Parts: sequence; C-alpha cells; structure tokens
Amino acid sequence: MRFEKSKKQFARASQFIPGGVNSPVRAFRSVGGTPVFIAKGTGSKIFDIDGNEYIDYVCSWGALILGHSHPSVVRAVNAAAHRGTSFGAPTVAETALAEIICDAFDSIEKLRLVSSGTEAVMTAIRLARAFTGRDYILKMSGCYHGHSDSMLVCAGSGSAQFSEPLSPGVPKSLASLTIVVDYNDIDSAAKVFKKYRKKFAACIIEPVAANMGVVLPGPNYLKTLRKLCSDNKSLLIFDEVITGFRLCFGGAQKLFKVSPDLTCLGKIIGGGLPCAAVGGRAEIMDLLSPGGAVYQAGTLSGNPIAAAAAIAALKLLKNKNFYGRLEEKSKMLHTGLLDAAKKASVPLTINRAGSLLSCFFTEKPVKNFADVKSADTKLFRAFFAQMLKNGIYLAPSPFEAMFISAAHSKKDIEKTIKAAQNSLKAIKA
Repeated sequence: MRFEKSKKQFARASQFIPGGVNSPVRAFRSVGGTPVFIAKGTGSKIFDIDGNEYIDYVCSWGALILGHSHPSVVRAVNAAAHRGTSFGAPTVAETALAEIICDAFDSIEKLRLVSSGTEAVMTAIRLARAFTGRDYILKMSGCYHGHSDSMLVCAGSGSAQFSEPLSPGVPKSLASLTIVVDYNDIDSAAKVFKKYRKKFAACIIEPVAANMGVVLPGPNYLKTLRKLCSDNKSLLIFDEVITGFRLCFGGAQKLFKVSPDLTCLGKIIGGGLPCAAVGGRAEIMDLLSPGGAVYQAGTLSGNPIAAAAAIAALKLLKNKNFYGRLEEKSKMLHTGLLDAAKKASVPLTINRAGSLLSCFFTEKPVKNFADVKSADTKLFRAFFAQMLKNGIYLAPSPFEAMFISAAHSKKDIEKTIKAAQNSLKAIKA
C-alpha cells in the first residue's frame, strides 16, 4: 500500500492544526507511522485518499453500528438538511428522539440532549453535585469519561488516597475532588466510601470498560457498587457513551440488571452525527435550567440533522434480530482471532462484550487497567502495522476496542481472520 497523499496531507495539517489532528489518538503516536486520511466510507469499508481500501473496525469509534452511509440514515439526513440545518429553537424531532431513548432505558425518565459524550458527563457530574449537595466523585482507573476537568485525573501514589491532574491546565484543587480506585476492585471502592462517608456526590463508571480496551465487570461488581452508592446516598452514574445501544437496546444496564441514577449516552444515538444525552430520574433531571437552577445550555443540542439521523438509526436497532446477528459475527471474529494467535504461538487474550472486542497481547486475564498496561504494546504496534498493510483498519492504540457493525459480512470476517493469520506469522518471524 502507498500512503504518499496521506503523508503530504498530514504535513499540511500539522501547519494549521495542533499535532496535525483534531483528536489525539488519530495521530498514530501509539502505533507509529503517518495517520491515514479517509476519503469516504460505505458499509463496512473505508477508503483513504491514496485509494487504499480497508475493512473498518473503528466505525467512528463505535458510533456506526449500522456501518458507513447507511441508506436510511443518509435519507433522513438529506431530508432534514433541506428543511434547515439548525434553528436554536425546539423541534418535534427532539421530543421524538427523547421518547425513543426513554422507552429503551428503564432508568431514564427524562433526558437532556447534548452534542458530545464529554458534555453529557460534565452535565451529569454537575447534576449529581447539585442533587446531593456534595463535591467528591469516585471513578475507576482506566475508565475514560471525556476531557472535562473533573474527569481528567489519574490515581496518585496510594491510588485511593488522592488523585492528580492527567493534563496540564487541570487545577490540582479540582482533581483532588475526584477519587480513583481500580476497576473491578469492590473492596477498594468500599474502603473509600467509608473514608469519605457522606462526601461522595456520585460514582461514575463505564459498566463495561471500553476506553482502556474492553474490560468486563466481574460477577456482582456492578450490583455491589449500586448498593454502596445507595447505602451512602450517592448517585450511581453509568457512562454508556459506548455501551448504550451497542450491547443491546437498553444498554449494559439492561444486560446486568443494574439501574443507575443517571446515564450518559453518545456515539450510536447520533447515527454518525454529533449527538449525546444525559438522562435519569425525573427528580434529578428536573434540576436542570430552566425548570431548576442547574445551568446547562447548547446552541446545537438536539440539532435537527443529528436528531433525524438518530431517530432513523435507533428505529433500525429495534429489529428483534439485530443484536443476535451482530453477536454471531462478533463471536466468529473472536474465535478466529484466538485460533490465529494459537497457530502462530503468539500470546493473546481477547475480551469481548457483544460487538465490542479488544486484543491484548498477554497470556493472563485482563481485569483492570494494571492488567491492560502489562500487555505487550510493542506486539500490538507490529500487529497494527501488518493488519493495515493487509487492508484491515484497527484503532491506532492498544487501549481501544474493535467495533463490529451490522454492515460487516461473513466474507469481511473471514478476510480479517486471514489477515490476522498472516500478520501474526509476520510479527512472530
């Protein structure tokens, strides 16, 4: 494959855009080389500006569960655009979308549409603090909840004792209000709840972690966390920006039978356009302005084009066979990748939740962020490069997920497994 045009465009972009990209992981820093500039996408495929074709397992970081340029979504977008691209005023489509989401999630009685997952989380945190009158937030190491100041923290020495800013520009005083413990470690969570008794406004968690790679919750972990929050009169916030509508029509909370107080949604609900939401119990949501005193606003919230795309996408996901077919393809890929690694004698652990999947180059189970970081990132880097040469586009980071869409065919999966076989043999040699 040739990448001359992408290299030229990256050099040009770097003159005007910090790092040459508008979101850091796109820069390929974790995998080396030059980022691929995409020209178009259709179904399960994307095509770069050099004319190379790839089977896409990024799918706009999970947003495109239907695949690229789905005809129903495109028709809805075109029709909405002809009616007007933005009004900054209420539309019927906003209510229709809100109704679909509320019907899908038992825990959501009311919701507020926003434009990004970061905005949804930021609003949820503000609501939790206002509702409880408390300041502290508990989060889990390795779970990413967007780039707002309260969430850009990492565990300090002693982990559960204090937190440190993950980025310059985040005040230490604010970071100190977010306590970090290990994902899947319920004992650590219980200890900090006891230490900070009546101080936690909320605990926020990805019910299935997907931003350190896919890490599933252990048995009863989420249910016990729910009880800890209830016992301490703290809110439980599920960040389902990735898992919402990805695992089933109703999110991870439906699968694990755990009801959060607030839920953050994004990715899929936009049908490929910028759209997100925060929702939950009416008594909490009614604190939002203008009905309540908690301020939140956004000119493009509930944008008519995004709402139209969202409605079109979510209607298709309600098909009773949709997630079953997706599971079959995901299981096929999972089994094929493990078999390819075994034949190549390459250590590989795969974590999968439905159509979310991550490959960790390690022999041991991966249950938390420490396990994730212990996997061989050099092997992943080599694997990524080989797969790209074989026409398979993976997330350019060892700490992300693969996303299978409805557009991926059996032939796509077979080709991916064959590419993995060749790639693993090459990096083993």
